Amino acid sequence: MGCCDTPGLMPVSTAISTLLENTTPLTQTDVVSLMDAQNRITAEDICSPINVPPFANSAMDGYALRCADLEKSRTLTMAGKSFAGIPFEGQWPEGTCIRIMTGAEVPEGADAVIMQEQTNVDGDQITFTASATAQQNIRPIGDDVKQGAVVIPKGTLLTPREVPMLATLGIANVTVIRKPKVAFFSTGDELRQVGEPLGKGEIYDSNRYTIRAMLDKMSCEAIDMGVIPDCPDQLRDAFLKAAEVSDVIVTSGGVSVGEADYTKDILDQEGDVGFWKIAIKPGKPFAFGTVKDALFCGLPGNPVSVLVTLHVMVQPLLAKLGGHTQWQPTIALKAKAATRFKKSPGRTDYQRAVYHVDTEGQLWVSTTGNQGSGAFSSLSQANCFAILEQDRGHIDVNEDVTIEPFNAVLN
Repeated sequence: MGCCDTPGLMPVSTAISTLLENTTPLTQTDVVSLMDAQNRITAEDICSPINVPPFANSAMDGYALRCADLEKSRTLTMAGKSFAGIPFEGQWPEGTCIRIMTGAEVPEGADAVIMQEQTNVDGDQITFTASATAQQNIRPIGDDVKQGAVVIPKGTLLTPREVPMLATLGIANVTVIRKPKVAFFSTGDELRQVGEPLGKGEIYDSNRYTIRAMLDKMSCEAIDMGVIPDCPDQLRDAFLKAAEVSDVIVTSGGVSVGEADYTKDILDQEGDVGFWKIAIKPGKPFAFGTVKDALFCGLPGNPVSVLVTLHVMVQPLLAKLGGHTQWQPTIALKAKAATRFKKSPGRTDYQRAVYHVDTEGQLWVSTTGNQGSGAFSSLSQANCFAILEQDRGHIDVNEDVTIEPFNAVLN
């Protein structure tokens, strides 16, 4: 069955393209201290104000010398010492060497450092057991970073890899894109807050916890608006209030067949409906549109569907909105099926799975069991999605399977 044989369902790739085409990156910026820059997006290219290292320094504990002196004699007199932060100062005569530590400034005139393991020491007389070549064990000025070089491009997410680099450059404050503001709420009369007793037919609202946890990792300002009952007036008020305070509105529930009338009517009156259903499992009743000036992403109500659609659909939207030009989906890998995967053609299926590598380097993937859209336990045991293509049916053991290891948002 091809995608065109599934009436009303938009392919996942088309839906993502539509989301991105309707998303304009934010331009407003914040200036934050380096200590608070983790997980923020750079608003401009960051150039190095200094050379790194700012002075020639030793790559070894040993002795700095002139190669010409060593050619005349294998034994040189130690004339001084250079430590990190306490460089040798003054003139040092020909035929001598300087004791030097790793990272310490190389004295002017020295053109090599010989490691201490290649010496015999007798008081201040240092006998070298190896020859030297020019610039041996010396890190030159700007060896790591040249002054003025772009070290972090605009649109980069600052992680524990980038933040220490900025500290090395002495940069105390960073200009970043302001965080996207995302208002979110759950809908449904059956939902109760965690910690409250459950009545007959009631369930706990876990979806807001999923959304909040993922938004925090997506560098967003999360605005929790709680649970909204299935009441048209209250739902309309919630949408309008959310549109006033956010760039994006994310809801869970109220977009499935039989439940959609209220939400769809509100979108028709107060905004626009882009699309309503996509060829994804779990998560078919995913809605996209606008409410006033805010983008709207309506997630299904089932817990796993919420996580999958937020991960697959909303994550790239928020990355583009937040100015993250370096964002890429998790790299898809090819694995062999270690178990059978059940599937019907018609939708791209994101099944919860576990991958491992055997002793011969082969990647294998196994299902975590129950793939129902309400079965969260099978997700908590997973470390990847097995992505089963839209037109594909059941997958037998040893067949090739595309997997997507969980990225930082889900780990």
